[in-house]
Amino acid sequence: MVDILLKKGKEKAVLQRHPWIFSGAIDKIKGKTANGDLVCVRSAKHDFLAYGFYNAESRVALRLLSWDQSQLPNEDWLRQKIGTAVKNRAHLLSAANNTCRLIFSESDFLPGLIVDQFADYLSVQILTTGMDRLKPIIIDELQKQTGAKGIFDKSDNSARAHDGLEDAKGLLWGQMPPEFVEVKENGIVYRINIADGQKSGFYCDQRVNREVVARYAKDKSVLDCFCYSGGFTLNAFAQGAKAVTSVDSSALAIETLKQNMALNNFDTNAHQAIQNDVNKQLRTFKEDGKTFDLIVLDPPKYAPSRSALDRAARAYKDLNRLGMQLLEKGGLLATFSCSGAVDIETFKQIIAWAALDADKEVQIIHQFTQPEDHPLRSSFPEGEYLKGLLCRIC
Repeated sequence: MVDILLKKGKEKAVLQRHPWIFSGAIDKIKGKTANGDLVCVRSAKHDFLAYGFYNAESRVALRLLSWDQSQLPNEDWLRQKIGTAVKNRAHLLSAANNTCRLIFSESDFLPGLIVDQFADYLSVQILTTGMDRLKPIIIDELQKQTGAKGIFDKSDNSARAHDGLEDAKGLLWGQMPPEFVEVKENGIVYRINIADGQKSGFYCDQRVNREVVARYAKDKSVLDCFCYSGGFTLNAFAQGAKAVTSVDSSALAIETLKQNMALNNFDTNAHQAIQNDVNKQLRTFKEDGKTFDLIVLDPPKYAPSRSALDRAARAYKDLNRLGMQLLEKGGLLATFSCSGAVDIETFKQIIAWAALDADKEVQIIHQFTQPEDHPLRSSFPEGEYLKGLLCRIC
């Protein structure tokens, strides 16, 4: 195994068990190594620090796996980590909830590996070269641990390009998922498209938050923005919403939402689905004098990195300002950010700016986060990406 020596003083984060080492921290590579190789990371004094995957093409040149010199990350190690992650989620799966995230990359000590379960099928994203080379073992162990009918590769994520990998998509094992797979979340049925849906096929990270928001929906008029397949919409109807308007720019999302409404026998006469850019539609609602009792804003990632933070902050502020202007006194705004670069304190400040611009007073009455199948590893704060606020207009 090749040794990689860090520059003097660059071992601090490694000793704190952070799983990333950037290329600028590397001093010497003692031998020849290829992208995806397992290497031994040592301090400038040649002391053992960790084992990890190396990739010369990535800004994150080393993704660390084990800090115990006696625990070599071999096949048995990999199978054990996969098994532990799956077992830790077993209590989340039931007749009312048959979808969740089984493996969450660095937070489950498996950098670059994301696995979601959708009923009898698994959707896998492999985003790093090291994990990509271990794909046969990963697929074999997932099949053993879950008994899935089929395992589908959804590694068409732009993150693969950072590791010099091309997109990968297609059946990895077993049966090809049908065009639509029916899953249950919070007792609600969804038809999801694993092959062509966004990300891994369905956003199971909002499971708990959808349920919480829906508790406030009874007898209210609700606006669900960036609705995708209708998670917040359907939960609102399940809790007795008077009427729901759903907005998304994707025609496929709107069509899938309509199918999900019919699947659950919700009142389609109380539902309006609009395919349009959300910001444009919010301005149209304002021009028409339209107001709502409860608004959900769940936009895509505006800040993919810290360099985009200023631009993203302006986008979040404008979006929330528009939303607040459509709420009367006592109205509720459930607003979210899935940008890891935007921490919760920054997000609160953005909401404060939006309230000032909208000439509104706001109380924060609940704080949202990601559910337990998206755990936060104490040594890896970057794993905390989803945050949100439930605000009351005063």
